[in-house]
Amino acid sequence: MARTLGRLTALSVARLKEPGYYPDGGCLYLQISASGTKSWLFIYSKNGRDREMGLGPLHTVSLAEARKKAEECRKLRLNGLDPIDMKRAEQLERKVETAKVMTFRECATAYIEAHEAGWRNAKHADQWRNTLAKYAYPAFGDLPVQAVDVGLVMKALEPIWASKTETASRLRGRIESILDWATVRGYRTGENPARWRGHLDNLLPKPGRVQRVRHHPALPYVEIATFTSLVRNQDGVAARALEFLILTAARTSEVIGATWDEIDLEAKLWVIPADRIKAGKEHRVPLSAASLAVLKKMSELRVDEHVFPGTKKGRPLSNMALLKLLARMERSDLTAHGFRSTFRDWAAERTNFPHEVAEMALAHAIGDKVEAAYRRGDLFEKRVRLMEAWARHCNTVKYEGTVVPLAERE
Repeated sequence: MARTLGRLTALSVARLKEPGYYPDGGCLYLQISASGTKSWLFIYSKNGRDREMGLGPLHTVSLAEARKKAEECRKLRLNGLDPIDMKRAEQLERKVETAKVMTFRECATAYIEAHEAGWRNAKHADQWRNTLAKYAYPAFGDLPVQAVDVGLVMKALEPIWASKTETASRLRGRIESILDWATVRGYRTGENPARWRGHLDNLLPKPGRVQRVRHHPALPYVEIATFTSLVRNQDGVAARALEFLILTAARTSEVIGATWDEIDLEAKLWVIPADRIKAGKEHRVPLSAASLAVLKKMSELRVDEHVFPGTKKGRPLSNMALLKLLARMERSDLTAHGFRSTFRDWAAERTNFPHEVAEMALAHAIGDKVEAAYRRGDLFEKRVRLMEAWARHCNTVKYEGTVVPLAERE
């Protein structure tokens, strides 16, 4: 009985030179081209027509390997499948999968672009880009997002977790958000390696235990009246803005971004819209007589919609203007934001106003979710009295001197 399989041998394959087709059996053929190149073919019939499927060149695929591939093709045929059609389908699937692969950097860019319009602060997107570019991209930015694992996330976080804890904590959150986005979009599967609770909290110490919270340099409240008096004697828009900031205990961005349509002089009210408040909720600020006096001075110099206009037409005061003013006053040890701490310390130590009234005055979000759910008002009337008391404190300079005894009677 003639052999139907294994007709060729490694030696015969090496010796064959003439162009043509040499059967090994089971639809496997050695093809020798006119130029002498040798390759393997699986030749079979479908719908009365012969089909040829390349299995690879001889210099890459040995006889034994070619026989194994031919066996796989015969099994497909036995199950009613076409080997060539199956190969094309697999190639197409690989192309689709390749097209779906995105690097972490590409996902980060897409995430920022998708969310940028909803961020209140225009600088927020730049902060995301900068921290990712500096710490995440060098570690895994150009890798497929699916390849990002715990080891790579730790590679980005560990070097700065102790020295730049706040930055590292924000970076972790940003990486987590981007990986969640990639999962929802179908670019990765599995657990999020940047998740904190029940995950990275087992590998890294809590941020609060690594680094103490850095507070903005603040002036002791016993010195605020003397300092306010010095500010009042300074000329310029920056001085008026700083005075107003102290009297209202507002943030720098809220003060320099203030517009006249937010001010109601008759009602003694300043309404800061939600998109300019950190907590994302409209904030009403009661205006004391002292803060109204500052606004009156600025109204006399009004040039555009901004209460504290900058040097460029139509633009508000620069956020660096207050720091430069403090530097000119030789108080570079202070920051504008620190005056909020001065106010908070004064309210806690020198007044009987409840804690929540002072917190409302600072436009702090209510931390307790239950309390926040039931709190409807903003304690405005109580805050009116609080801010008047603060203004009086800021305007009451206590002079120190040497006690001189009365002359004794002769």
